[in-house]
Amino acid sequence: MSQYFDTLETRSAQDRAADIAKKLPEQIARAKALPGYAEAFADVDPAKITSVEDLVALPVLRKSEIGAAQKAHPPLGGYADMTRESISHVFQSPGPIYEPGSNGGDWFRFGRALHAAGIGKDDIVHNCFAYHLTPAGIMFESGARAVGAKVLPAGIGQTELQVRAAADIGTTAYAGTPDYLKIILDKADEMGETLKITKAIVGGGALFPSLRQEYADRGIQCLQGYGTADLGSVAYESEAMEGMIVDEGVLIEIVTPGTGTPVAPGEVGEVLVTTFNPDYPLIRFATGDLSAVMEGESPCGRTNMRIKGWMGRADQTAKIKGMFVRPEQVAQFVAKHEEVSKARVIATRDGEMDVMTVQIETTADDATAYGASVADTLKLKGKIEIVAPDSLPKDGIVIEDQRKYD
Repeated sequence: MSQYFDTLETRSAQDRAADIAKKLPEQIARAKALPGYAEAFADVDPAKITSVEDLVALPVLRKSEIGAAQKAHPPLGGYADMTRESISHVFQSPGPIYEPGSNGGDWFRFGRALHAAGIGKDDIVHNCFAYHLTPAGIMFESGARAVGAKVLPAGIGQTELQVRAAADIGTTAYAGTPDYLKIILDKADEMGETLKITKAIVGGGALFPSLRQEYADRGIQCLQGYGTADLGSVAYESEAMEGMIVDEGVLIEIVTPGTGTPVAPGEVGEVLVTTFNPDYPLIRFATGDLSAVMEGESPCGRTNMRIKGWMGRADQTAKIKGMFVRPEQVAQFVAKHEEVSKARVIATRDGEMDVMTVQIETTADDATAYGASVADTLKLKGKIEIVAPDSLPKDGIVIEDQRKYD
């Protein structure tokens, strides 16, 4: 197995800049030709946008704008051309919002991240990302195919059957959320099974240092991939484990949250991503994630920009158990119940697992009566706490993330 996925990873800054200067105007022109960008890009000359610094002249694109456009012009709001033969799927994410996808090649570009995690043709990947509606399962499956690995399309749930399959098949690598691998390993211990998993590529949530160390103690190297349903792969860790290396198929800007203004080098800000995907040309797409640029190059020899990884959310949206929980979902829950005046979601950790607690201001006294409604509206089960009316803090916070990321 070669050290690098391809020669793009180790090219000089000059060669990368020259490639960007060619590809970026072409991508801006593709976007301008789509109905979704028609108004915002009406006065944009694609030929003048040849570097990441030039992107600051363009507007920021937020997911809420895409969602509104999709309601008016389904299914994709004019931000992708559904007549393109390379688009073979449409996925749904919470919101709901819809994203195009493809089963052709490594469309989501996760092959590079899997290769950096040491996964290759001799591996069988235990893929525990969801295959239902969301694209995560196919994202990592196509990445596995790109590096020649075989895949067990496990999805989530039915942990005992997961262990049985892992033991019988001999899966050697794991792809999924950081927490779920521990659940599988603990269940394997309980069942008296020894698994062969020695590599892991995780995403969909924070990989806490203590959990990474627990996996290392079990003989598993666990590295992170950072991506979204809209963008595909954005950045990934290598064996150096010094920041995350930006994928060769995207450009990243770090800006002051809620704006398009770049922060000073090294400062924390919101991640904006511009893709080179011709099927879905997202330009200055606001992820809502916080990160910062790291100086220098990775000791592994890859030369692209590095970021410090996921450092929280620019808004109150939180990722809990691999799922986003948004303030508007909390508002929807409150609106469903006349007797509820306010609600607050608190994200914590219990050992190495995410915990969601929903505090509800109400005169009612039966917490169990709200369990199904919480699961339906927030798409996650959580602990329910009844609190007295007017007792929650008046600080504007509806989602409080108490987890520590250092």
